Amino acid sequence: MAYVNVRKVFVSSGVFNFGNKLEVILLFYGNEGSLTSTLRTLLFFTTLMITLPVGLYFSSKAYVFEGSLGMSDRDSYFYAAIVAVVTVHVVLALFVYVAWNEGSRQWREGKQD
Repeated sequence: MAYVNVRKVFVSSGVFNFGNKLEVILLFYGNEGSLTSTLRTLLFFTTLMITLPVGLYFSSKAYVFEGSLGMSDRDSYFYAAIVAVVTVHVVLALFVYVAWNEGSRQWREGKQD
């Protein structure tokens, strides 16, 4: 009687049949290089997500809306918040684009093996 044994490995993936025992090997991390690359990408975009909207909020409020355009304090808060929200959306879109391309690149490299 055949049975299935599922275990994690970090080297390769595939389905292997050893006599009456079917062993399914799942790939969770690929190779260590892709995990490191993914972590670096995530940390980079996390840093951007924290610093860029906050920095643009305060700098656009002080220098653009109040300084250059001469808006009131209340109006400059509103428009600076819009700048920060747009910045968050741009960073998220860039992250999705980079993650999509990285995933498809890793899939193509794995497909060639």
